[in-house]
Amino acid sequence: MGAKKSKSQANQDDAAQSGRRSTALDENLHSVECIRKHTITHFGFSVLSLARRGLTDLPEELYELNELQKLNLSLNSLRCISSSLGLLENLVVLNLWGNKLSSLPPEIGQLRNLKVLFAYRNHLSEVPEELGSCTKLEVLSLANNHLTSLPASLSSLSVLKKLNVSHNLIVHVPGCIYSMKKLVFLQLACNRLDNIADQIQALVDLKILIVEGNCIQALPRMLCSLTQLELLNVDFNEIQNVPEEMHQLGRLKKLACHPLDTGLHIKHNPLLKPIKDVLDGGLQALYSYLKAS
Repeated sequence: MGAKKSKSQANQDDAAQSGRRSTALDENLHSVECIRKHTITHFGFSVLSLARRGLTDLPEELYELNELQKLNLSLNSLRCISSSLGLLENLVVLNLWGNKLSSLPPEIGQLRNLKVLFAYRNHLSEVPEELGSCTKLEVLSLANNHLTSLPASLSSLSVLKKLNVSHNLIVHVPGCIYSMKKLVFLQLACNRLDNIADQIQALVDLKILIVEGNCIQALPRMLCSLTQLELLNVDFNEIQNVPEEMHQLGRLKKLACHPLDTGLHIKHNPLLKPIKDVLDGGLQALYSYLKAS
């Protein structure tokens, strides 16, 4: 009896605590003035974090804080974002990761000062074309969603430096990516890619390219023109051979094992002889073999 009473009492306490949290949330966010009390100034930016608040909806009053420059709404249970998002025209950083969003509002294109957008770990099946209007974007993460492609309008993201669209359902590298010529980091792991187009040669500043966990059967020769590459991860694909020109990738210093290591990740593929055997001697052995060929 004592144990049952203790468990029942614990459940009542949990319910009461949850109710208090919910009431507190309503009280804290019910007006512009109350929401503004949660903002801070950090390194000169007006910042508001409502992360981990159990939010399923956002108060409309939030969108009246058009002075906001950094907004963190991560790790809630948001299913949609109001079209009023476009009113926050001074946003530089928008963090939406870890919610239940099935779409982003077209009005996101009105955020012309946006430089960083995190929308990974949601339920997105598409990206609005209007995102291409955020031409100051430098970092974009759409990983762990249900995307099959990206809109052609994202070709206008000409200053984008880091793009992560890993863990989606993409079959072909979206053509817009080849227009993002300032990319230094491109993460396409764990999709359904079966090739990389020759247009990859346009990404001349690329330092990190990760395409592990796809269905790629061959690497294009044009990939070998990306001489700034310091990390190339093509593990867990269906690659049997490598281009003779791969020895041009001189900044790949070693065969890498740990996922975060720089160098070439390739050994977890059905490589054919003699390449497979040559790789046992390390990356420089491979380069020497390819040069001799």
